Amino acid sequence: MGRRAAEPGKSGAILDTFTRHVAEKGYDGTSFSGVANELGISQGLIVHHYGTKARLLEALHISYMRQRIDEAERIMSAFPTPSEQLAGLLHASILYQVVDRNRTVAFQREVARFAQQEENSEGRKLRRHYIGMLHGLLDAGIAAGEFRPVDIGIRSLLIFGAAQWAWTWFEPGRRGAAERVGAELVDLTLGSLLIDRTSLPHLSDPAGPLVATVIKIIPAAVGAPKELPDG
Repeated sequence: MGRRAAEPGKSGAILDTFTRHVAEKGYDGTSFSGVANELGISQGLIVHHYGTKARLLEALHISYMRQRIDEAERIMSAFPTPSEQLAGLLHASILYQVVDRNRTVAFQREVARFAQQEENSEGRKLRRHYIGMLHGLLDAGIAAGEFRPVDIGIRSLLIFGAAQWAWTWFEPGRRGAAERVGAELVDLTLGSLLIDRTSLPHLSDPAGPLVATVIKIIPAAVGAPKELPDG
């Protein structure tokens, strides 16, 4: 499920088309002329809204991370325990490959480029905020006696990075594939964290109520994106 199509001359339609081109061809293979030709608009209109190609990529980055943070907050509020909350985020990280594929692939293709941005850029701040949420989850799980003590900083980065290369091998269109891959990621990650692993089958079950809840949350978040102001 994706966002409703915007009018060709609107900034949202420009960003959506640019995002799909980046997902398909990468940033270096994407051009204003290609986006403009597809939408039937002038390159000058793209410049009017966003200025430069780099700013358009940054808009993609910011939009994506705002969405993921909003979604993470929804998921965390839906479950009472740190282990369920973390399992929900892990399942979602793979489901993105289906419900928000273009933006997810575009983000993942260029994640190394995003890491080169200035420390005080909004995109970097948003990524740090998301990592901070993972820090908090791990802290809470350790404090509650659910998780064994680990290096929270390193573990959070490993969790965040675990799904970042999924775009290179994940095959969309296979029924249940995202749920099964998410189940394996939960089993791998929480299996190494939980002190008592009796809850692991519930947390990783690809057809269970936890995944069903996450699936309901993701389209709601994707369907109501926080729009960026025109550049």
